[in-house]
Amino acid sequence: MRTLHAAPRTGGGRRRGRVLAAAVLAAVTLPAGLAPVSAAPAPAPGGIINPGFETGLTGWKTTGNPASTVVERDAEGAHLAQRLSGDATATARQKTGALAEGWWTVSARVKSEGSLRASRIALRNCGTDGETVIPSTAQDGAWLTIAADAYVTRGSCEVVIETRGTAGDWVVVDDVTLRPGSVSRAVRGADLSNLAKNEDNGAVYYDAAGHPVDAVQAFADAGANMVRLKVWVDPADGYNTTDEVVATAKRAKAAGMQVLVDFHYSDRWTDPGAQGMPSAWVGLEPAAVADAVYQHTHDVLTALKDAGATADAVQVGNEINPGMMWPLGQTWDVLPGDGVDGAQWDNLALFLSAGSRAVKDVSADTDVILHLTNINNGIGGLTWWFDEVTARGVQFDTIGLSYYGYWHGSMADLQNAVTTLSARYDRDVLVVENSYPFTLADNPEHAWQNVIDLASELVPGYPATPEGQAANFRAVQDVVASAPGGRGIGVVSWEPAWTAVEGNGWDPADPASGNAWENQAMFDFEGRALPALAEYAPDPEPRRTP
Repeated sequence: MRTLHAAPRTGGGRRRGRVLAAAVLAAVTLPAGLAPVSAAPAPAPGGIINPGFETGLTGWKTTGNPASTVVERDAEGAHLAQRLSGDATATARQKTGALAEGWWTVSARVKSEGSLRASRIALRNCGTDGETVIPSTAQDGAWLTIAADAYVTRGSCEVVIETRGTAGDWVVVDDVTLRPGSVSRAVRGADLSNLAKNEDNGAVYYDAAGHPVDAVQAFADAGANMVRLKVWVDPADGYNTTDEVVATAKRAKAAGMQVLVDFHYSDRWTDPGAQGMPSAWVGLEPAAVADAVYQHTHDVLTALKDAGATADAVQVGNEINPGMMWPLGQTWDVLPGDGVDGAQWDNLALFLSAGSRAVKDVSADTDVILHLTNINNGIGGLTWWFDEVTARGVQFDTIGLSYYGYWHGSMADLQNAVTTLSARYDRDVLVVENSYPFTLADNPEHAWQNVIDLASELVPGYPATPEGQAANFRAVQDVVASAPGGRGIGVVSWEPAWTAVEGNGWDPADPASGNAWENQAMFDFEGRALPALAEYAPDPEPRRTP
């Protein structure tokens, strides 16, 4: 597969390729740290003067209340701070030196709190401008790297740091860097695994104005470019099977989107707490299980290929930190006395390799993804797992992560995981699951308690409102795209079309079970599109000026 991965944008569109160009990698590389100087620093690459604010506001022009934009100092050194005491706008800007025509990226380390979308970093007066909202860091107060790009046709740009909001909004900025290259959200995905069952049980979808829409086309029209679909082996309800996946994949391809297939290798949900063996494979020896993995994977992907919907990417397993197909491939002591030894790691590697081999035998261009979760447990747990499987020769192309901000740590934790894993294993990183609530209320017509239903569970800075949901989705996308190293390639929203309808609950064996995730869909309780859908909009291509 050649279109999954991020690539630099050019005047003629996006170049395709598995490896990022050196210019893109440089675009988000940060300085090693602050260095004390006794005089105004020389211009940084691209002509930025005083990018670390060591000499106050030298080189920067400010507008708004002078007291709102200042340079503050702490144990780490100097930082630009914008703090609003009322409804106002505070801006710091600097014109760059001469820039060659092409894509340029500005990045900075940031912290921010306050109103949604109050602060941003931008490149303006370039020919084609660009900006990125600075996410809230209220969750843990850690630094983030945020980047924005623009296509320069006018020979220079203005680097702009701006806070436009109300009393209490603030941002702190440091280490502003300008480099050639671009940063983009290459993958903008939606997991629509439950869509077919939802529609069969009467779900109807509308645009924001209340007009009926086809759900798959609605995501494509909004700017999504990938659909993720899970596969179970023999589910009780007959959904998420080969036939169902092929049918939805054909719709996705017809709408111009790529397809990511998520193999659970089970008859029902798998996650860190459940990696049950498919009933038909229980009792098999490890070699026979590996053969079954290969055949099942090969059969599903061949059916897709024969239908003209070849998979662009494939997850060999879903959230497999504890291994999969327990107990043979179990790598965590999930229950007291389980016990884990090297043979179980060897079995897991055998199963993963069988799935990976099947993917490539059907389509050599299809990406193989290994998918982990629990970033909140620390980066060491992730590197430990990948060290074990890479030591056993498992072949894969991309690292997949789950990230739910109310469970998996801060956005800084996410960004650190993207940067660390991509560098350590020389792989791109894709967030394959993410969602956020637009309300904490239960749908009065479907009495099933939501998974996230308390204000204390929310990510600080992002209320459970339609606007908060939209801001959180875009922030996660931008944090991944801006990760130092340039190898965070995108985000897939989890089940944004899984609205509550009778008969499509969480348990495939129980039609009466409910949907505890409906308040995290991108359609409201009446099926109308929410603002989060608009956050799939692609990054603009350059528009040449006369």
